[in-house]
Amino acid sequence: MVAQKKTRGYQQRGKWKEEFWPGEEAWTGEDEKGWFRAPRTLPLVLQLLASKQLSGNIDPSSVYLELLARHIDNGIVEMAHEADHAFAAGYVGSRAVRTWQERMKMLEDFGFIRTKKIGNRFKYVLIVHPTVATQRLNERKKISPQWWDTYRARQIETKEALFEDRKLPTGGASAASASAS
Repeated sequence: MVAQKKTRGYQQRGKWKEEFWPGEEAWTGEDEKGWFRAPRTLPLVLQLLASKQLSGNIDPSSVYLELLARHIDNGIVEMAHEADHAFAAGYVGSRAVRTWQERMKMLEDFGFIRTKKIGNRFKYVLIVHPTVATQRLNERKKISPQWWDTYRARQIETKEALFEDRKLPTGGASAASASAS
């Protein structure tokens, strides 16, 4: 059994849970398997990817979320069958794989992923740190000032390292990993 956290905030949230949802089993992530790490800014990143300003009428956010859910470590996703990835991202039917591939290309063009094809299919995907990807999009004037300010405020609120605070490796191709807590 995990030792109970004794912070004031933890205790307060426990009181709210028991007051408003007594006996309900809550998702806490403690002692769980089968879940993935994600930045607390993920809802904003998904909103950006789905925005008409960035993606037009094509929304690659479910493909990005599916990749994040398959990530285990080192920023690398070893791809399974493309049809499985397409289905998990919500695409079915005869055009499912093609639709998924188009969104993969968009994510790469936007700088959120880098891919390595082996033969005719995606084999490995590097998930670029979202702080780095969004910074690059902002530098290219692809992001609205309203979204950018909201994103930066959320980064500060959650203590996520800002782009300027991250240590970039020489060559600047990707950022060193930092955990958001």
